[in-house]
Formats: sequence, structure tokens, C-alpha cells
Amino acid sequence: MRYEIFKDNIKLSKLGLGAMRLPQTEPGFAGPIDEPKAQEVIDYCMAHGVNYYDTAYIYHGGKSEVVLGRALSKYPRDSFYIADKFNVQANPDYEAQFSQQMNRLQTEYIDFYLLHGITDLTARDYKACGCIPYFQEQKRMGKINYLGFSFHGTPNCLRELLKHNCWDFVQIQLNYYDWYQGTAKQQYEILKEQGIPIMVMEPVHGGMLANLPEECLQLLKKADVSPAIWALRFVMNLPGVAVALSGMSDMRQTEENVNTAALEYQLTGEELSKLEKISSILRKKIAVPCTGCRYCCDNCPQGLDIPSLLSAYNDYRDEAAALGNSDMATWRLFRLKALPEEKMPTACIGCGNCTAHCPQALDIPLYMKEMANLLK
Repeated sequence: MRYEIFKDNIKLSKLGLGAMRLPQTEPGFAGPIDEPKAQEVIDYCMAHGVNYYDTAYIYHGGKSEVVLGRALSKYPRDSFYIADKFNVQANPDYEAQFSQQMNRLQTEYIDFYLLHGITDLTARDYKACGCIPYFQEQKRMGKINYLGFSFHGTPNCLRELLKHNCWDFVQIQLNYYDWYQGTAKQQYEILKEQGIPIMVMEPVHGGMLANLPEECLQLLKKADVSPAIWALRFVMNLPGVAVALSGMSDMRQTEENVNTAALEYQLTGEELSKLEKISSILRKKIAVPCTGCRYCCDNCPQGLDIPSLLSAYNDYRDEAAALGNSDMATWRLFRLKALPEEKMPTACIGCGNCTAHCPQALDIPLYMKEMANLLK
């Protein structure tokens, strides 16, 4: 395992386990965690040098912290680092939420504590609620070692947040797709300029970069190297990246990730050009860059399964692009007609709650309206 030196001369594993996508006994965002399999994944990570474990108050419907706490309780507390997050939208009572998290994790302190998923829309909520001074005090008391935030906003919003000058690290969504097609490079450069350590989430863009279309796979012709490995290599070789988080839902993913993080690999100029070309191909093919995080779902008054609906929408757009004919591609949406009427895109009332909670700020009501019209 490769390591990066963080503040106070502590060593962090280049790979961190993101406990948002632990193994489950049933599919779905709130599906029960398969605890024996989750324990197996965590044991393998611990045995192979992974020492950074990232969770959040809302992951797996609140069960991620509980399972992670139990799984790590068998190891000495100084052999791993826990990262957890305060979510103002889930429960604005930051004192109560922090206390509950400590109990769930079975710990007396949290190593890396973050304000969760700040966007341009939620930044003012975090500033106004009084949580920042409170968590600074917890840090002084030794209940938090390092304070940071995870971020899904614009570069301008990031600059404003950094004016607080109290952050030990920042977590951003960074992968080669967002680097070439989004604002990830700008965010990275802002943090580098200010010397702030970077934790990376979504290095494989929620699995999108692990499942490339054939024309993209043809650009990566190397034996025994999966698309996910290329995505991890891109992130892990960026200077200033302390930890790259990866959700690991099975042992195959876990072993591949650990092996990738153990080896030094410098991407060549030719390989970087290929990744940039792949990102351009994907940009044209993918209508909605949804990562399936499901932050939108809890706040939908209609209870719609938005990621599943957007997945069908992307299938439709892919087919339309392949055929060069939108009308001929509408059959891709017909599977939605098996849903109850109240769960179809036509049930969307356009309230915008989904967009307000979406890390990508996707205009979800617009896509729902388009699908509703197509289904008619």
C-alpha cells in the first residue's frame, strides 16, 4: 500500500474505503447491509494497509456508521482513521447528530470530520446554523482531530468557503471525466494553490468509468487492466491528493482497488490523451451524469426513484444517439410503464427539491417533464 504524509506526520493510505456502497443483502439505497460480507471487505482492507474509512450520517439509511463501528471495533483504535460527516439537511441539530455518530461508531473521537456535501445552495445553511464554531470547539477538546468539508459546488463557492481559514482538508469529486468535462480541475488547482490536502470521492464517477462503451474500451487496450484501474491511476497520481475513496461492494472490487493502490504507475502523455478522448465520447453519449447517490430521493414529496428514472432516460438518449432518431428510441422508456402511475415521471410536480439536494445540481424536473411527454 502506498501512503501519503498528512499533517502531524501521520501516514494515510492512498486508498480509502468509502462506506456508502457496502455489500447488501437486497438492492436499493436503503437495502440491508450484508454485515458478514462488509466485515470481510474491511478485514481485507485492514490486512492490506488501508487505514482510512469514510462514512456519513445518511449512508445506508444511517446503518453505515453502525456497521463500520462494529467492524473496526476488533482493531486497535490507533490502527485506522475514521472520517464522518455532519449533514445539516438530515438533522440541523449538530450537537445531537455528532453525539449520535460517536455512539454509532463506538468511538470517543473522530479523526476526520466534514461538513457534508456543500453546494452553492447549502453553503449558507452550514454557515448560518452555528455548526462551524461548535466543531472547532470539538477539535480543541480532542473529539475531532481534523476538520474539513466535502464539496459539490462551483469554484467561486469553494473560494468563499476557504476564506474561513479553519480547514485541515477538503474532499472533492474528482475523476478524469469531471477533470476534462467539468470543474474538477479548477477545484483541484484552487486547493493546491492554498496548500490544502485533498481527499477524493467518486474517482470512478459512481461506477460510470468502470463500465465504458466498446468504442472507449478500444482506446484502452492493455491486458489485465480494467477501466476502473485507469480511473484510479489518474486520481492517485495527482500531487496533493492524500486519499482516493472508493466504494467497495464485493471482494473483486476490493482486491482490484488494493492492488492498484499498492503500485506506483505514472500515466504517459499518450494515455492521458486517451482518457481525455474517452471523456469527450462519454460527454456526448451521457445525457445526465447522475452518480446514483440518491440524495434527491429523501426530499422528493412524490417518493420517486429518481436515479432509476434517470437511468432509463440515459438509455433512451444513448439509443437515440446510436440510431440518429429520437422517435425510434422511445421504446427504451417503455419499461417505466410497468411502474404504478404515482411512481412514473408524470407524477413529478416540478418542485425542485431534487435539484436543491443534487450534488451535480442537475435540472431533474426538466428531464422528468421530457420523459413524461415522451411517454404520452
